[in-house]
Amino acid sequence: MGKQSLYEHSVRVPLMMAGPGIPAGQKRDGFCYLLDLYPTLCDLVGTPAPATAEGVSMVPMLADPNAKARDTIFYAYRNLMRGFCDGRYKLIEYTVNSERHTQLFDLQADPWETTNLADSPDFKSHRDRLVELLQSARKTYDDPAI
Repeated sequence: MGKQSLYEHSVRVPLMMAGPGIPAGQKRDGFCYLLDLYPTLCDLVGTPAPATAEGVSMVPMLADPNAKARDTIFYAYRNLMRGFCDGRYKLIEYTVNSERHTQLFDLQADPWETTNLADSPDFKSHRDRLVELLQSARKTYDDPAI
């Protein structure tokens, strides 16, 4: 059936790599998109990625467990849901029966995303910041309104 949500159990798709110069038996939790694979492979074989490649190389993450290829990630599921995550906080927005819903999760304190903090005054600054970053990402990726 597929993974039809923006929750961690669905968006955390495993990516495994093996080969010369890639540390064996190690794990990284950094963000990446599938479009990051091509620049990564180019980097690994010593060929510059073409200027038209939209992704970024993940090679720094392979060399250093604390390195990041991306600090944030933008999520989209069809025309139904959008989300944005900074590693600790995740914002999800969607519409059901013409009613707009927003969810905010603290992934450090709530990795299973069971407590929606979107309406909590204590988390308003995180919500506002992520809403702004989400809107910016939607402009960057020319994402249509949901």
